[in-house]
Amino acid sequence: MNKARTIKVDMLTRVEGEGSVYVRFRGDKVAEVKLKIFEPPRLFEAFLRGRHFREVPDIVARICGICPVAYQMSAVHALESILGIQAPPAVRALRRLLYCGEWIESHALHVYLLHAPDFLGYPDALTMARHHGPAVKAGLALKKTGNQLVIALGGREIHPVGARVGGFYRMPATQELAQLLPALREARDQALGMVELVRTLDFPAFERNYEFVALRHPAEYAMNEGHVVSSQGIDVAPEQFNECFFEKHIGYTNALHSGIKGRGSYLVGPLARFNLNFDRLPAHIQQLARDSGVEPPCRNPFKSIIVRAIETLLAVEEATRIIEEYQPPPEDPMRLGGQEPAPRAGVGHACTEAPRGTLYHRYELDSHGLVVSARIVPPTAQNQKGIEEDLWGVAEQSASLNEERLRLLCEQSIRNYDPCISCATHFLRLDIQRS
Repeated sequence: MNKARTIKVDMLTRVEGEGSVYVRFRGDKVAEVKLKIFEPPRLFEAFLRGRHFREVPDIVARICGICPVAYQMSAVHALESILGIQAPPAVRALRRLLYCGEWIESHALHVYLLHAPDFLGYPDALTMARHHGPAVKAGLALKKTGNQLVIALGGREIHPVGARVGGFYRMPATQELAQLLPALREARDQALGMVELVRTLDFPAFERNYEFVALRHPAEYAMNEGHVVSSQGIDVAPEQFNECFFEKHIGYTNALHSGIKGRGSYLVGPLARFNLNFDRLPAHIQQLARDSGVEPPCRNPFKSIIVRAIETLLAVEEATRIIEEYQPPPEDPMRLGGQEPAPRAGVGHACTEAPRGTLYHRYELDSHGLVVSARIVPPTAQNQKGIEEDLWGVAEQSASLNEERLRLLCEQSIRNYDPCISCATHFLRLDIQRS
């Protein structure tokens, strides 16, 4: 059969941002796939130029309302590498705690409100809540706990303002953090319930041989620090990021496509972190993952929802541990090591693990501490080519489905990535053409 068939999704829902999808068939074979991101450029890199380095963390936090911590921490680490700053242990621990809060709130939002409805056959979380009310309530409570962690360190849950180059504008007292422990202990049970829910879902039988890319730390499950590694042998420091990875413009999208030089697409995000850092998980969480049907190498992108639940449990336990062990530093909280960081010319790089994957920042400062240039490579830009390749495989494997079921499956495939197209949440539009 050579009849043309086209599937279109003009506006994706339950993702962050505005985009569309176009899939064209010729017979049962996919002839073309395009993930079109048509939102206008954000221009953050341009209007960072000329700003003082102290302004950068607060500015980049506005890039995303769901993962502002990732943008702040990546900026802070890159700038500190220029200024010769090494954060003391207490500051480092609090940064990891702040990151735990973001992982908890972001993963809970994605699992319960954005992705689970796909698996359970509901158009949205409100409809799902009619039949799964306790689960949705537990998910919202879990998200609230993540938000409380961000508030404790960042001052507010959306676009926090507490982080700064050198540490925090205000260091919390031990008792302030201890007040969060009862909620975190409840959150552990809620996270276990999340794992229990998602492990029972039905997953499409689809796999791809991805090259996974994530940070890897010598002693912990990477969040804020580490080398950039891949499942095919890459192992570089963040300052070598550009030696391995490239970006290029594609005519039909306002987001750049990323790739590995000499190879092609790659995958960042929870599934990549899990596969590359499984041995950094506590033994009981490793066993829970195995019991839940995920164990490296897991190449089914639909099972990323299980990995997000596993990472949520890890973040809850890490947050609890950090608070229980926390000792405020003796230094003045407005200063690091007794001195203010002095401006210095130079170039700095950093990568951290946003909930959706590896986030790269590069800054050049002049001798006055003003930004000469900035470059930010977000996870969704790195995954965009891989999302298209997933759509190609999923659509071709399921070509016999009717239009509506195939459209929904393509949308579900995109939501595997929890793509952060912009700071606004809309839906993706899918177009399928057959010929």
